[in-house]
Amino acid sequence: MWRRIIYHPEVNYALRQTLVLCLPVALGWLFGDLQKGLLFSLVPACCNMAGLDTPHKRFFKRLIVGGSLFATGSFLMQILTAYQVPLPLILLALPLLIGVTGEIGPLHARLLPATLIAAIFTLSLVGRMPMWVPPLLYIGGTLWYGLFNWFWFWLWKEQPMRESLSLLFRELADYCDAKYTLLTQLTDPEKALPPLLARQQKAVDLITTCYQQMHMLSASRDNSHKRLTRAFQVALDLQEHISVSLHQPEEVQKLVEESHAEAVIRWNAKIISARLRVLADAILYHQLPDRFHMEKQLGALEKIARQHPDNPVGNFCLYHFSRIARVLRTQKPLYTRDLMADRQRRLPLLPALRSYLSFKSTALRTAARFAVMLMFGSALALFFNIPKPYWILMTIMFVSQNGYSATRVRIQHRALGTFAGLLIAAASLQLAVPESITLLFMLGITLASYLITRKYYGWSMIGFTVTAVYSLQLLSLNGAQFLLPRMMDTLMGCLIAFAGMIWLWPQWQSGLLRKNAHDALEAYQEALRMLLGPEQSPEKLAYQRMKVNQAHNALFNSLNQASSEPGFNLQYLKDMRMWVTHSQFIVEHINAMTILAREHTMLTAKLAERYLQSCEIALQRCQQRLAYDGPGNDSNILEAPENLNEGPVTIVEQHVKRILQHLNVMHTISSLAWSQRPHHGRWLKVLRPKAD
Repeated sequence: MWRRIIYHPEVNYALRQTLVLCLPVALGWLFGDLQKGLLFSLVPACCNMAGLDTPHKRFFKRLIVGGSLFATGSFLMQILTAYQVPLPLILLALPLLIGVTGEIGPLHARLLPATLIAAIFTLSLVGRMPMWVPPLLYIGGTLWYGLFNWFWFWLWKEQPMRESLSLLFRELADYCDAKYTLLTQLTDPEKALPPLLARQQKAVDLITTCYQQMHMLSASRDNSHKRLTRAFQVALDLQEHISVSLHQPEEVQKLVEESHAEAVIRWNAKIISARLRVLADAILYHQLPDRFHMEKQLGALEKIARQHPDNPVGNFCLYHFSRIARVLRTQKPLYTRDLMADRQRRLPLLPALRSYLSFKSTALRTAARFAVMLMFGSALALFFNIPKPYWILMTIMFVSQNGYSATRVRIQHRALGTFAGLLIAAASLQLAVPESITLLFMLGITLASYLITRKYYGWSMIGFTVTAVYSLQLLSLNGAQFLLPRMMDTLMGCLIAFAGMIWLWPQWQSGLLRKNAHDALEAYQEALRMLLGPEQSPEKLAYQRMKVNQAHNALFNSLNQASSEPGFNLQYLKDMRMWVTHSQFIVEHINAMTILAREHTMLTAKLAERYLQSCEIALQRCQQRLAYDGPGNDSNILEAPENLNEGPVTIVEQHVKRILQHLNVMHTISSLAWSQRPHHGRWLKVLRPKAD
């Protein structure tokens, strides 16, 4: 029981975050300097936002860089304020100065908002202590945060990787269940496929996360991670075989009517999904699973395949289920991949600076958005005679996310959670409670809030708001006076962040749909060139297969987020959803062909070349259609794919022919969809003139 509690992801995370915050407070209280302990405990908020708790092979180097930036931001804020430089001007220049970190790499990009939080919080300390104290506070707090997390990850070895792998195995189990529950409903793709697409999306997202963790930890060269590396290889094999589909619903229906195949197939799928959940728990809780076998289930499936040799469904399910069973039984991958192929490269500082100075730079747009929002927030505070508007500015930073949908949800949760927390704090401040009891009460609330913050941010904000008010009460004994101003500051910050996300160089996902569709088609083209060309290296094919899955996932994510953006054409989204559905079919066929290529059941060189030419033409027609906005019939300057119907059709040919069919449908959908691209409302036409 204790193992399940202590290794549970939410409990482990909550304990780590609570201890790193509360230990300085406890030490300050014991040594009679509670104020310093409370101030010291605020630094981990910056470290969390900067991702300095991410296990990394350059862990301490990132801590040094992060702590230096925090101290520099704090010092610049104090020195410029002392020289009477207007606050709006400071907050306009600071984000643009630090924004270059976004060009270096994804993890470095998180240093910008964290450094701005450090500089903004310094506003509340100006005039209350010497100028050198806040920078030292940030340096010492970052050092404490880093050492504590290093010790924690050393104590709970490999726990971040274990959590990701456990979630991946659990998601594969859910995907397997969902897929074979809908076995007889695939005749209507519009209703049956969206749940499967969502499951597949989550699985591929988790695979991408695991790839990143393997790279950050150099896991392939670390003996302590060998078992987890092997488990990840097993998960890739499982995803490969679970995600393939036969796409012959009429044959499935025919076999189900002629036999009890549906019950047998679901029986096999249920055994597999149950085993995957057992493995998920074993990985997370450091356990050794018992032996696995499913000969009885496979025997029943083999009997059905023998009784119906003309129906491909039985043999198809037997082939993939038997290989899944082999992987689950041996706990070894079918073949070894190069996991470090998907490495993320950092851009050196000078090239990053050159890229940052381009108007096309996403990092520059992000920094400029923060700069304008913070400048406007501080100017508004000056207008209303608010001397230290740190709460408004921190609210802007905390609720601003990468996209419109995420920002809107975060604003709702933040505003409602803050309002509820202030009401609870206002009622509880009327009670005369000793300081020691208050600190224990804050400890319990902090632990409870961190337990739920990753899943229920709005509810956790209630607890965090209560502890913030009590911290102010302990620091200055006037927490009650902050209640109404803090609520107004929160609302102002949320409104500024929402307006900034809409008006200031927004990155609309609807505008990225066409780019992501192009990227997906290019990934499919490269995969087909390798599968139907001379390249048969299992490692390279496996890496390209994952690139295909990731490219499709980026397109699917854009479509889902675009659906919640305002003023969008619903018919266009419906057409694009069908386009993405056929794209998913192509992904599954490429998955299946990758498996067949490893077993050398491919086509002759001449036939493969002819099919590759047809696929190239079909893909180029789709790419051309995406780039051309005129009538669909006038844009087809390429000839239609050659009709290849000579001799017996092999299983690889079946996959290629279906890919060509899906590409033809996608071209037709594009002709309809792009001719009626989004027509936004009048206000959005002004706000989003180039969103498409």
